[in-house]
Amino acid sequence: MARAPPLSPLYHLRPIAFVRTQLLFPSPIRTKPHSISGLHVSSAATDAMPSRPEHHPSLEIIAGGGDGARDSVLLALKTLTRPYTPFPMIGWNRHMETIFASFFRSLPDVRLRRECLRTRDNGCVALDWVSGDDRHLPPESPLLILLPGLTGGSGDSYVRHMLVRARSKGWRVVVFNSRGCGDSPVTTPQFYSASFLGDMREVVEHVAARYPKANLYAVGWSLGANILVRYLGQESHSCHLSGAVSLCNPFNLVVADEDFHKGFNNVYDKALASSLCKIFKKHALLFEDMGGEYNIPLAANAKSVRDFDEGLTRVSFGFKSVDDYYSNSSSSDSIKHVRIPLLCIQAANDPIAPSRGIPREDIKENPNCLLIVTPQGGHLGWVAGVGAPLGAPWTDPVVMDFLEHLERGVSKGLASSVDLQQTSDVQKAFTG
Repeated sequence: MARAPPLSPLYHLRPIAFVRTQLLFPSPIRTKPHSISGLHVSSAATDAMPSRPEHHPSLEIIAGGGDGARDSVLLALKTLTRPYTPFPMIGWNRHMETIFASFFRSLPDVRLRRECLRTRDNGCVALDWVSGDDRHLPPESPLLILLPGLTGGSGDSYVRHMLVRARSKGWRVVVFNSRGCGDSPVTTPQFYSASFLGDMREVVEHVAARYPKANLYAVGWSLGANILVRYLGQESHSCHLSGAVSLCNPFNLVVADEDFHKGFNNVYDKALASSLCKIFKKHALLFEDMGGEYNIPLAANAKSVRDFDEGLTRVSFGFKSVDDYYSNSSSSDSIKHVRIPLLCIQAANDPIAPSRGIPREDIKENPNCLLIVTPQGGHLGWVAGVGAPLGAPWTDPVVMDFLEHLERGVSKGLASSVDLQQTSDVQKAFTG
C-alpha cells in the first residue's frame, strides 16, 4: 500500500483551510462487491493461530461471533491486552474528562479541500478531503468516511486526530459534514436528523462511484454513530461499506433523552441547543412563513435539544411527537440487521450515551458485531493512552488497528469465499 507523505507535526488552534470548491450532482450508484467477515476466522488462518489471547479485565468486551471472532480480533488489537488507565486528575470524573477533551485537546493542522455535494432534494452536504491526496495516493487506497457528532464537523479535534492517523497509514479520508454543520451550506428548509439516512446513502454512493477500486469504511461519533449504525441496518446486504466503527453512540435515544435532563447533563443540553440555534439562525430566512406544526420561534430560541426537535426536527421528518421521533430513530433497533463487521466502543460513564442503552444482547447475537466498553472515558473524551492528555484519544489506535485488520482480510479475499454459516462452523471447530 502506498504511503502518503507525513502530515505537519504542528498542533494548534486555527481556522480550517479550504481550497477549491466544487458543486456536484450525485453520481449514479455503481455496485461493488464487499466482504462481510473481517471479524471472522478463515480455516487457513486457524492453523497458525497462536494461543488464545485475553483482553484486560478493565475492559468489557462482547463479540457477537463468539470466542473465535473475539480471539481473531484481539490478536490484531494489542491495546486491549493492556489496562485502560485514564490520565490522572482528568479521567477520574466523567464531566471533567468530557469538558477537558472538548476544550483542550490539540487540533492537528491539516489542509482540506471542500466539495459540496448537491443531493437529490436540492439540499447540500460538504465533503472535506485532504488536499493533494489524489496526487499522492493510488485509486485503490482504502477510503475512510468520518461522521462527526451533533453540530460537529471537520474542525473538531477528535475528527482531525482520526483523520491524521488514517492518512499516516496510507488511507484516503473524507469528512462528511451534515447540512449546516462545519459551515456546510443549507439550501432547503431542512437540516439533518437521527432518522434521516438519505444524505448518508448519497455520500456513500458518490464516494463509491468516484473510487470504484477502493474498499470503503466509515467511523461515526455520537449522533454520527447513530446515523451510521442505522444506515448499516437498513442497507444490510446491499451496503457498500466493508467495515465500520461506532463511537459514543447513544443507541437508545429515549434513554439518552431521559438522562440529558438530569443534574450536570443540563450543561451539555443547553450547549448543544445553543449550537443548533446558531446554525438555525444563519439560515432562518429559509424557514420564514413555515406553516403546519412548525414552531419556528421555539426552534430559534431553544433552551434544550428537545425544544429544538419539537419545534423543527420532528415536524421536518414527519413524526407525531418528539418521543415518537426518538423511539423510531434509535440505532439500537438496527444492530440485529448489520451484515458487515462493526466495532462499537462505548464508555461506561458516558453522560450523554448511557451504558444502559447499549443493545448488548443484540450485539452478542450478531456475528458481525464487537463491543468494547471502557470503565471511564466520558463523552468523546477517552483521555488515556500514549496521546494523553492533549493528543489523540485512547480509541484512535484501537479503531485504526481494527480497520487495518479488516482491510488486510478484504484485500486478500479471505472473506469472499466463506459465508456466515461456514464461518460460524469454522469458529465452533476452532474453539472446540
